[in-house]
Amino acid sequence: MNLKDVESIVKIAQEGNIARAADKLFITPSALTQQLQHLEEEIGTPLFTRSRKGCALTEAGTIYLESARQILNIRRETYHRLQDISATKKGSLSIGLPPERGVAMFRYLYPRLHEQYPEITIRVHEVNVRQQQTMISAGELDLGFMTLCEHQKTADEYQILNKEEILLALPEHHPAVRHAATEKNRPFPVLDISVLQHEPFALIFNGSTLRDLQDHIFKDAGFAPTILFETARLSTILAVAADHICCGLIPASFAWQSAPGISFFTLPERPSWLQAVSYQKRSHQTKAARFLISLASDYWKQPL
Repeated sequence: MNLKDVESIVKIAQEGNIARAADKLFITPSALTQQLQHLEEEIGTPLFTRSRKGCALTEAGTIYLESARQILNIRRETYHRLQDISATKKGSLSIGLPPERGVAMFRYLYPRLHEQYPEITIRVHEVNVRQQQTMISAGELDLGFMTLCEHQKTADEYQILNKEEILLALPEHHPAVRHAATEKNRPFPVLDISVLQHEPFALIFNGSTLRDLQDHIFKDAGFAPTILFETARLSTILAVAADHICCGLIPASFAWQSAPGISFFTLPERPSWLQAVSYQKRSHQTKAARFLISLASDYWKQPL
């Protein structure tokens, strides 16, 4: 197999569209189409069916894609092992970071990694958990830094870096505050969310890891919340809570940021999610990758 053909087929399969795949490969759609036609003539069977909706793998294409991904994984693993014995510390790392929170994390990680490994090239993808998991399985990410629940783990490897509690965020001086109780060894008062069953909430959009956890919290409390609106940003939930518009559920790290006008509470069950790094099972982690993982662990375990 020609390596250029291998990379092209993988990209077409990922994108499901010649034009988008060509754009990612930095070639013209006509050049990619011609390359695909030559490969299919060489093999003697179509790898994709074409339609107005895009490209779909044929049975032969599925077989080719499986082998193509194995070849790319072998190449990546080989380069990583060679990178570790190279005196120049050169190489590359493709990493995934969570949306919104990933920026702050990257600002902590990158300067420290660059100081130790100045010739390592970093490619960053800010995508959600499910996208990261797909990219890891496909060999497109070396490391995926993510927050997730235990039941969301895939067959790939997961290294738990920290555990983060989910807190209740209320407008300051909310009437429900009188139901809160102070408990020893808890930084925030404890409040049962069931006392807010008639209050409006701002929640993260459906389909996200945090929304899954938020939904479980309400289910365990025995009521369906009144959802005033849904958002993609945790900062928006904090803003509307501060403006006395509604309540929210927020990761603990956000509670320690400057948040005037908001009171935070621990839930009795102390729901939490995992901060983890994921990578392909049995894949070789370079010294640079292991160093990056240690930095991420330090980042998540910083005093809030």
